[in-house]
Amino acid sequence: MDWKIISKKIRYKGFLSIDEYTLKHDLYAGGESGVITRQLMERGHAVAILLFDPDLDKLVLIEQFRIGAKDDEESPWLLELVAGMIEEHESAEQVVVRECMEEAGVEVKGVRELFTYYASPGGCSEKITLYYSEVDSSKANGIHGLDSEAEDIKVIVLDYHDAVKRLENGDINSATPILAMQWLQLHHAELVMNE
Repeated sequence: MDWKIISKKIRYKGFLSIDEYTLKHDLYAGGESGVITRQLMERGHAVAILLFDPDLDKLVLIEQFRIGAKDDEESPWLLELVAGMIEEHESAEQVVVRECMEEAGVEVKGVRELFTYYASPGGCSEKITLYYSEVDSSKANGIHGLDSEAEDIKVIVLDYHDAVKRLENGDINSATPILAMQWLQLHHAELVMNE
């Protein structure tokens, strides 16, 4: 299968960018598609990290306002993982370590890469690499974030079983923490047992 870009126009450049592409691609039934026009949000790539304390069986999450959830029936303040955008001069692991201090005030005890996924490939180029690290949840609390990035981030420490209940009842409703929680549910027993 092959595809080709016929043209690209920059439609917006700011906190994120929107480019408009005209393209063609091969069809499963054979032949080639007609000319297709698509807008693509270019945001860069990000990292997120699942912070878990196997000694106390607790997760360290954060809560912050998200413009994309402004019309949410419950609240636009979402329970999320510590996360951040990868800058040109940084490795993904450097971003994870930095963001843990900036957003949650915690130091990680080694970082393990879990997987990388596209956040919303129908209209966004962003890929997110999810990491895991053990932390001391007793040291996680407070309000964090950078003033220069207009961040106002509250640390939330949840018992594992409470977090699972919140996942099941929809209180955790952002893709990255849902994926991380599902991974944790698959590996919970071994992580707690290894302590």
